[in-house]
Amino acid sequence: MIIEIKHTPLMVLGTSSGAGKTLIATAICRCLKRKGEQPIPFKGQNMSNNAWVDTQGREMAYSQALQSWSAGLEPSAEMNPVLLKPKGDCTSEVIHLGKSVGTSKAINYYEDWFDSGWEAIKKGLSILLNSKKDGRLILEGAGSPVEVNLQHKDLTNLKLAKFLNANCILVADIERGGVFAQIIGTIALMKPDEKKLIKGIIINRFRGDKALFDNGVTWIEKETGIAVLGILPWLNEIFPPEDSLDLLERKQTNQNAEIEIAIIKLPRISNFSDLDPFLSDSTIQTRWIEPGQDLGKPDVLIIPGSKQTIKDLESLNKTGLSNQIKNYANNGGNIFGICGGLQMLGESLDDPYKQESIKELSTFSNIGMKLLPIKTTFGEIKQTSQREERISWPNSQNIKGFEMHYGESYLINNKNSNIISLFKNSNLGWVIEKKDKSFIGGTYLHGIFENDEWRRQWINNVRKKKGLNSLKINEENNSNKREKLLDLLTDAFETNINIDTLIN
Repeated sequence: MIIEIKHTPLMVLGTSSGAGKTLIATAICRCLKRKGEQPIPFKGQNMSNNAWVDTQGREMAYSQALQSWSAGLEPSAEMNPVLLKPKGDCTSEVIHLGKSVGTSKAINYYEDWFDSGWEAIKKGLSILLNSKKDGRLILEGAGSPVEVNLQHKDLTNLKLAKFLNANCILVADIERGGVFAQIIGTIALMKPDEKKLIKGIIINRFRGDKALFDNGVTWIEKETGIAVLGILPWLNEIFPPEDSLDLLERKQTNQNAEIEIAIIKLPRISNFSDLDPFLSDSTIQTRWIEPGQDLGKPDVLIIPGSKQTIKDLESLNKTGLSNQIKNYANNGGNIFGICGGLQMLGESLDDPYKQESIKELSTFSNIGMKLLPIKTTFGEIKQTSQREERISWPNSQNIKGFEMHYGESYLINNKNSNIISLFKNSNLGWVIEKKDKSFIGGTYLHGIFENDEWRRQWINNVRKKKGLNSLKINEENNSNKREKLLDLLTDAFETNINIDTLIN
């Protein structure tokens, strides 16, 4: 497989997981686009349940989709050729070039999947570079590049950097403390040919006066012989989290909020980016609820997607949160489920192929909350596609999104005349509107809240029940807000970081 490279790739490595690689790579994509280049985002292997489906119905990590938007490109699975989707119990679904190819235990992964994963990575690179011959790869590493027990099998950090002879940037998160040890320790564990690839260091998430760190910069450059490209300050804007561990650290405080949306933080939550449109809405306060915590009395409750719906339903049952949800519904609460959240609201969840359940779970775990008259059966084949459908509630209009699920749901014992099929001739979702104007519903369509007019109509339904005035429908749309956030991120990056020496 021939891979021709016209421009030297840039690679963003981190001293640890969560150091800020994703957003810095995102900023570099927009930065190079402003300079007239065509950046091409790429992460050889990602582990995430926060996924996107491209136009060909292939799965990829949402973070690479975000980077592609920053680069002015349409997301494609080649940008993330290996995606691992954790299922719990040290097991992950393995996705190669957007398609599910199997399941692996962590202990067997490198023995069983290393060679085929490397081939998928090379194929993804070849397709991208052949389609964008003048482009420059912006590579994102994963975790730490120097995990000594795994380094010889690491697909997506230094092996890839050496293969492409990339100019590497090492990012260290000063917010976590120990920034000097992070940098020195990471470089010390590299081999000589790997150290030569590190062309610059970025200090991320700095609070306060940067002049206080001048001596630190001097020390780092003297000890490593590597230039510090700059210090990126702590950014107050709400940017998408890099993984589900960041969710609880996202503290959204809208002092003028009129609506509270509670979101269940399922143990195996997936596609939490579905909720991003609410985070930039000054009229809404979001609150994450973990199993075992008190639900309270939010204006609306959202149950998001789950990588393992039956296991997460069991967690809600064991902690009593499912009973709280049912009591909330019976007392006029508004509930909306997305994908796995929709499935949990139904009568039953059958799993004949063991896609979701485990033998140790009791029969009770397959009984849903019985808030919607639907039955779900998990099949062998995953449904993945972008969809454009006409929705009928709370108003009629065309909306876009994507589906990504094994389960298929159907109406059963439909004696409730209030139930509405959200989409004509489709089992993509349902809703029940009660006499008190509360609703219980859900959909398989991820990204549904990205549809601005529909989302505002949905919010106005909640506001109307609360006695609030309706919001204007033609306010700024979510994609424009995302573009502004990307520009704010890039503005901060360009103000504080100089990468010119790495791209000339």
